Amino acid sequence: MKSMILAAALSLAFAGSASALTCKEDTAAKKLAGAAATSHMKKCESEAMAKCEADSKAKKLAGAAATSHNKKCTMDAVGQ
Repeated sequence: MKSMILAAALSLAFAGSASALTCKEDTAAKKLAGAAATSHMKKCESEAMAKCEADSKAKKLAGAAATSHNKKCTMDAVGQ
């Protein structure tokens, strides 16, 4: 029973992340340019960084592991 619940939770987590746009894709989809695009990218990157840091804390990562996780997570969210 526990394994079925875990499998369902993981599948929902992956399904939600697969449909999310990166910051670059979202900027392009909204057809932003110039200052609007720059502003949107900065805000999106800031929000992604905050989410990644919260995820690191939830996973109880510290030191180099947290830094590495935050960097990769943010880069993935931004689309670089």
